[in-house]
Amino acid sequence: MAVPALGARVHPHYGVFSPVRGEYVDLVAKAPLPARSRAFDIGTGTGVLAAVLARRGVERLVATDRDPRAVACARDNIERLGLAGRVDVLPADLFPAGRAPLVVCNPPWIPATPVSPVDHAVYDPGCRMLRGFLYGLAGHLEPGGEGWLILSDLGERLGLRTRERLLADIGAAGLRVVGRLDTRPRHPRATDPRDPLHAARAAEVTSLWRLRQATGVTQPPAG
Repeated sequence: MAVPALGARVHPHYGVFSPVRGEYVDLVAKAPLPARSRAFDIGTGTGVLAAVLARRGVERLVATDRDPRAVACARDNIERLGLAGRVDVLPADLFPAGRAPLVVCNPPWIPATPVSPVDHAVYDPGCRMLRGFLYGLAGHLEPGGEGWLILSDLGERLGLRTRERLLADIGAAGLRVVGRLDTRPRHPRATDPRDPLHAARAAEVTSLWRLRQATGVTQPPAG
């Protein structure tokens, strides 16, 4: 599928979520970069966000995913886009070893149980990936670095997660919010009154939360 922010196409493999929701890709394409030396892309899927960051001038990227299908898919796309010399795709549950000045994650948005392979990109039981990213982030950021959390508020609008819990987790993880970019959905279901979730989808906002380590918080070395 074509990705306008990338100026190229990515090819999802079976069972790997396709980046049909282009608004979240656009957020990553325009957010101010804290550095261009190195970045991590956590839960890379097709590799689209790692590719966008590489095209923006980030020199070295490590993209991770725990799903072997996603790792293979991301590697194929990165190779096809001519970025294999700058992007390493590794199998990992969340973070690679070390630290980076930029760590990006677009976790599944709905805290519910997946029932098919592709659902793992949409459903996050118990907010496992979301909270795992938040609570591990400070230990993988370089001093002054930023974590970008890309998250829809659809789960909040459906009563499955609260904004108060999200902000509490951010604070408890030793992080602070330094900025946020918001966008509205452009997909057809957001304007389809026949959709049973139309009210929530029509009001949905997708945000890129810019997070930094809270002042005075000391984190253990990244593993």
